[in-house]
Amino acid sequence: MLGMFIQPSRVDARVKVGITIRVRTAPPALPYYDQPYCPADGYLWTPGYWAYSNYYDDYYWVPGVWVRPPHYGYLWTPCYWGYTNGFYGFHNGYWGRSVGYYGGVDYGYGYGGSGYYGGRWSGNHFQYNAAVVNVNRNVVRNVYTDRTHNSNNTIRNRPSYNGPGGVRTMPNAREKTAMRETHARPTVEQMNHQQTESKNRGQFKSVNRGQPTTTSVNKVGGNRFNSNGQQAAQQHQQSQPVNKQQQVRQQNNNQQQVRQQQNSQHQQQIRQQQQNNQQQQQARQQNNNQQQQRQQQQQARQQQNNQQQQVRQQQQNNQQQQRQQQNSQHQQQIRQQQQNNQQQQQARQQNNNQQQRQQQQQARQQQNNQQQQQVRQQQNNQQQRQQQQAPQQQNRQDNKNRER
Repeated sequence: MLGMFIQPSRVDARVKVGITIRVRTAPPALPYYDQPYCPADGYLWTPGYWAYSNYYDDYYWVPGVWVRPPHYGYLWTPCYWGYTNGFYGFHNGYWGRSVGYYGGVDYGYGYGGSGYYGGRWSGNHFQYNAAVVNVNRNVVRNVYTDRTHNSNNTIRNRPSYNGPGGVRTMPNAREKTAMRETHARPTVEQMNHQQTESKNRGQFKSVNRGQPTTTSVNKVGGNRFNSNGQQAAQQHQQSQPVNKQQQVRQQNNNQQQVRQQQNSQHQQQIRQQQQNNQQQQQARQQNNNQQQQRQQQQQARQQQNNQQQQVRQQQQNNQQQQRQQQNSQHQQQIRQQQQNNQQQQQARQQNNNQQQRQQQQQARQQQNNQQQQQVRQQQNNQQQRQQQQAPQQQNRQDNKNRER
C-alpha cells in the first residue's frame, strides 16, 4: 500500500487514474471528526481515508491534513474505493486544475461527493469558504462566505466506498473532462504522511474497531486531533508493541517497497519521457501534415481561383467576340440594307428613265405620225388641187389654143 503515493518528478506529469490494490472486504465507514484550523494561507484540505496494508492485511486510517499544493491553481481530487467484480479497488488521488471523480463519497468539508466548494483560486492566492472549512481569520486573510452548498460535516459513519451498500454514483460530464486533464501525483509531504500512519497500529481497524485514535492533523508532522477535535498524543509511540521480528520484516518490507517505488517511478519517468517524445513527434508530424494539408489546400484553392479566373476571362473574351460578331453582323446588315436601298433606288430610277424614254419615243412616234399624216394630207390636198386645177388648165390651154 505504500506504493500508492509516488513523488512527482514534475508538476505536469501524467498520472494514471486507476486501481492500485484490490481487497475482498469493504473498507469501514468514514469516522466523524472536526477539521482543525488551517495553519496558514496557501494550505489546502485533503480529507482522511481508509488505506490498506498488505503486510498486516488490514485497513488503516490516514487522517485528513492541510497540505500545500504542488502548483498554483491546482486542486485535490481525493482517492476512493470502488467495487468491481467482487473486489474493492483503491483509486489514487491526484492534483489537477479541476476536481475529478472521487466515487461520489461525501468526505465533508467541501468534498460533498462531486466537486469542491470549500474554496477557490484567485490568481496565485487561494480563497477559503468560511462557511465550509475551518479557518482563523486572524491567520488566514483570503476568506469569503458562500452558504449555497449544504455541508454534511456533522453526519457520522458516512460510506467510504462506491458500490453495493455504499455510494452509487457515476462520473458526470465535468468530472470525465477533469479525469482526462493533466494531473500531478501526491506531494512528498502527502507520501510521508501516509507512510507514517501505515506504521501506527492505533490507526488500524483491527485495533481501533473503525474509530482511529487520530482522525485529523493540522499539517504533516504537526498537531494530531481525535474525533472530538481534541489534541491527541503521539499515539504511534504508545501503540500496541510489535516484536523485533515484525519490526525487521516491516523495515525490510518498507525498504523493498521504497526500492520498488523508486524503480516504478524511474520506469514510469522513462515511459512518460518516451510517451512525451512520441507525443511530441506525433504532434510535430501532425503539424507537418496539417501544414502540408494547408499548403495543398492553398495550392488547390489557388489553382481553382486561377481556373475560375481563366474561365471568367475566356467567357469575357467569348462574350466580347460575340458582341463584336453581332456588331459586325449588324453593320453588315446595315450596309446590305443600304446597298439594297441603293439598288432599289437605282432600279426605280432606271424604270423611271426607261418610262420617260418610252414616253419620249411615243411622243416622237406620235409626232412623226402626225407629221407623216400632215404630209400625206398635204399631198392629198395638193393632188386634189391639182386634180381640180387640171381641167381648168386644160380649158385654159384649150382656150389659148383656140385663140391662136
